[in-house]
Amino acid sequence: MTVTYTFDDLKKDVAEGRIDTVLACLVDMQGRLMGKRFHAQFFVEGAYEETHSCNYLLATDIEMETVPGYKSTSWTAGYGDYTMKPDLSTLRKLPWLEGTALVLCDVLDHHTHEEVPHSPRAVLKKQVKRLEAMGLKPFMASELEFYLFDQTYDHARESGYRDLQPASGYNEDYHIFQTTKEEDVMRALRNGLQGAGIPVENSKGEASPGQEEINVRYAEALTMADRHSIIKNATKEIAWQRGKAVTFLAKWNYNAAGSSSHIHQSLWSLDGKEAKFFDRDAKYGMSEMMRMYVAGLLAHASEITYFLAPYINSYKRFVAGTFAPTKAIWSKDNRTAGYRLCGEGTKGIRIECRVGGSDLNPYLAMAALLAAGIAGIEGKFELEAPFEGDAYGGKDIREIPKTLRDAAAALKGSEMLRDAFGDDVVDHYVRAAEWEQEEYDRRITDWEVARGFERA
Repeated sequence: MTVTYTFDDLKKDVAEGRIDTVLACLVDMQGRLMGKRFHAQFFVEGAYEETHSCNYLLATDIEMETVPGYKSTSWTAGYGDYTMKPDLSTLRKLPWLEGTALVLCDVLDHHTHEEVPHSPRAVLKKQVKRLEAMGLKPFMASELEFYLFDQTYDHARESGYRDLQPASGYNEDYHIFQTTKEEDVMRALRNGLQGAGIPVENSKGEASPGQEEINVRYAEALTMADRHSIIKNATKEIAWQRGKAVTFLAKWNYNAAGSSSHIHQSLWSLDGKEAKFFDRDAKYGMSEMMRMYVAGLLAHASEITYFLAPYINSYKRFVAGTFAPTKAIWSKDNRTAGYRLCGEGTKGIRIECRVGGSDLNPYLAMAALLAAGIAGIEGKFELEAPFEGDAYGGKDIREIPKTLRDAAAALKGSEMLRDAFGDDVVDHYVRAAEWEQEEYDRRITDWEVARGFERA
């Protein structure tokens, strides 16, 4: 059951000395929490209304470099302020950090106090509002995978990220004994998230040594994206506290399975009581609305891939025979397909997008999926027949873009996303993709040196 923690609860905890720190955080382009640690007394006396941050926080790469070429901000424009507006509905205590509460903030223009269109939370909120105007409410759930290592982050960095030791020694998919060895971290994560108002379903071992999965209860799209970002930050903090390290890289090692973030999607009535994807009398239980929604996902699959796979490394995960998809097709309960029908014939019917990696930004990924689904509904798209069999070996069927370069080109040319997000938002993230590619293209990798040092 979700814990409800109100601003009045916070004020009481501050007055009685239980909370002395409030983290006010925005979510950056990479899906990370960025912000300030407030003395709790100052926060409840006034900072709960708003605070400020440098606007470069939504125009940097993963290494916090100031990237040239953004329209929204630059050295020429002087890198001014954004206003951070705490959304008090996201307020929660963090059991794993002593005396600490956290609140997520919307990002506003410093002068107009309008939401910054390319801020991840605003991108998702815009698509949710489109659905609300159609009398619909989106529910989503993300399954988040990661690797747990016995070394600390400092040790991993000092060793050049070589000779890392996963927390277990062999495949631990659903393995109880193997995951018992990791309970120091995983129990703390489950209990910590539950105590922070994020209802946990389970954790489990995944495919390769040291690979974990954490699952929490589905929720409205914005709530789920908020939870996802907090989960990733909590996982890193709790592992760090115990002398461990985790990675959410989509593919950390050539010989290991990739880490995904599958996203389950369904649409409901505004009161949350009627499953709009379910039709008891229809084939598979898929309503006409669901069929059009899924058809939209497929028709625009290449265009939205960047938001599911935002880095060079993301595309190393798409390998046949590894449970990561290579084809953007749908199928019934088939884990070789990019989009899998789950809950056939029940009110819990939903479509699972298996394309996304654990490195995605949940707000952007969910917004892109919703935009594609809305396009399918509005255009009354007709759904193709479900694929049957091994999609890895399928011929002449729709493929997932193989590189970031291809995905960025598809994003840049997407009229659907330009209509849904706005040109400036699409251009902003096209620039992010281009910069990631440019940085990679000019780097020398260990693989190149080892391969050609003597033999070239």
